[in-house]
Amino acid sequence: MLLQKFGRPAMAALLLLITACAGPAYQDHVKPGTVIDHLEVIGADGALLARTEIPRQTGWCLYWNHSVTGDGVIDCYVDDLGKMVLHRAYQPDFAAGLGHYPGRGILTSAEGGGYWIEDIDEPVRGNAYVLRVGSLAVNHRIVTDRDEINLSKMAEHTRVTIRLDTGE
Repeated sequence: MLLQKFGRPAMAALLLLITACAGPAYQDHVKPGTVIDHLEVIGADGALLARTEIPRQTGWCLYWNHSVTGDGVIDCYVDDLGKMVLHRAYQPDFAAGLGHYPGRGILTSAEGGGYWIEDIDEPVRGNAYVLRVGSLAVNHRIVTDRDEINLSKMAEHTRVTIRLDTGE
């Protein structure tokens, strides 16, 4: 019944969220001495819009709804010893702007429908990228172990920079 009401992408995102939330609390799995970097969202005017802690060797995901189909899409990144790396992506189908390219990760079927592209492991140049934030319907948001930053609520239809700040 839930699958009929909300569709495959919503169910896949729900399963991912349940899996992520089933783990230990943030404070319980960050070992003492772990280096803590920060993920920052910088507005087009240079203002700091949001900042959250990212322990090294952990990650975060950017969730949004495809602007044409409305289906949920997810890009997951890791802090690989101070380097922002795109690790995996969930795509409900291969709509405009989506798809798998040979040699860029491993395509697998996702439970409940859609596809995961695993082991992309593509470094993000300069530890930052620019994103044109979509409308509230697109609902761009960053999800970490401890925070959810709703980009569409704070910067709808504007350009932001998502940056991993290592303090170096």
